[in-house]
Amino acid sequence: MANILVCDDDKEIVEAIDIYLSQEGYQVLKAYDGLQAIEMLKKNPVDLLVIDIMMPKLDGIRATLKIREENPLPIIILSAKSEDADKILGLNVGADDYVTKPFNPLELIARVKSQLRRYTFLGAAVAKENTAIYRTGGLMIDDEKKEVRVDGEIIKLTPIEYQILLFLLKNQGRVFSTNQIYEHIWNEDAYAAENTVAVHIRHIREKIEINPKDPRYLKVVWGVGYKVEKINPGR
Repeated sequence: MANILVCDDDKEIVEAIDIYLSQEGYQVLKAYDGLQAIEMLKKNPVDLLVIDIMMPKLDGIRATLKIREENPLPIIILSAKSEDADKILGLNVGADDYVTKPFNPLELIARVKSQLRRYTFLGAAVAKENTAIYRTGGLMIDDEKKEVRVDGEIIKLTPIEYQILLFLLKNQGRVFSTNQIYEHIWNEDAYAAENTVAVHIRHIREKIEINPKDPRYLKVVWGVGYKVEKINPGR
């Protein structure tokens, strides 16, 4: 069963999350500030991180930024703040999901399971069968190796970014609304999904496009949604 690192300066919250996760069969590691979380990630195999935003020494935002420099594991941010700006900030620094305190433990468990399923599906642990190579122009995804290349250079994406790009590349030329993208990737009904999808799209563009403001591959169709442009080889 997966190892989950829970990081919050409120020890009661950590213990409560530990109880619920342990009941589901997960192995729980504990940290109480961002520095401890980073050190534990260096010393232990961790499949998912649940981390609070407001903490001493190193807060969850700066810790997530640091972790994302070299680790693609799923990250769920916890925060007492419910404003959209805080949610977007968490996603901007590389988090995959966001849960607002106080939260229903069953919702947190469901989101943990969803992220772990997605991470495994993407081949972080197990490669899919019957995979293929998808390409348009100089953009290529080898879904067996879970590898993204642009003009031959390997590009590092988070699991969510990878799945969004793979979905659009498999259906290149077809436009999908933000709600369609959200429901396909997150496997749940879309509710106020525009900002969440837009943040991940922007991150993907920053990684695969020479000029993200004038993208060659990942394009917006204003008022409709997003698509990956179909480009003939050699163009």
